[in-house]
Amino acid sequence: MSLPTAAADFTVLIPARLASTRLPDKPLADIAGVPMVVRVAQRAMQSGASRCVVAADDPRIVDACAAHGVQALLTRTDHPSGSDRLAEACALLGLADEALVVNVQGDEPLIEPTLIDAVAAELRRRDDCVMSTAAHPLDSTTDFLNPNVVKVVLDRMGTALYFSRAPIAWWRDGMAPGQPMSTLPTPAPLRHVGIYAYRAGFLRQFPQLEPSSLEAIESLEQLRVLWHGYRIAVHMTAHAPGPGVDTPQDLQRVRELLAKA
Repeated sequence: MSLPTAAADFTVLIPARLASTRLPDKPLADIAGVPMVVRVAQRAMQSGASRCVVAADDPRIVDACAAHGVQALLTRTDHPSGSDRLAEACALLGLADEALVVNVQGDEPLIEPTLIDAVAAELRRRDDCVMSTAAHPLDSTTDFLNPNVVKVVLDRMGTALYFSRAPIAWWRDGMAPGQPMSTLPTPAPLRHVGIYAYRAGFLRQFPQLEPSSLEAIESLEQLRVLWHGYRIAVHMTAHAPGPGVDTPQDLQRVRELLAKA
């Protein structure tokens, strides 16, 4: 589904950091002859974005992107987070404060271009929010209880109330003492999908905000936004995104999925 031209005026930024403890040189990992970060950019370029740029911390990433016709910027190596890296990229690109930016993670080679469009459109229509992201209903108790699966709860307007690694929202009679969980609450809990849209002015401001204790406890950077009283709009999608790549096993799975495509 294509979006109206007005909703497609945004930039995709892809942070790419070469160091990775679980998968060394992850952005350059080969997927069917193409570096992973280039695969991500190629998917992003199928969205309605007016521009797609990789924000890299190493010249080898920039060179790999250039070899495949992908624009890339060299950013500092000392950024503590991807958001800080993107804030520098916004400055290097000279983006206006009101410009929309979508942060697509550099380890999502199966990202759906329509999801990128939808998250950008969600922020464009929500003037009361500084960011937008995405979520989908969970259908697995295993995922609901997994701390590596981030959950989100929303208000009636589709605005994030809280993000957590804990299983939320939890219903009073959710688990009898000593019994394993066999059902999920109704309506289904929501899994947060790690894609974000920002206005460039707020993205530049974000690294200057004081980190919150909640952010430290949960290891979830987006909680800093809520802690400071800002609002995050959440686009609801029906299905889980394609798998990301954190480990060698993830990389092999993605290679196999693309080989079948």
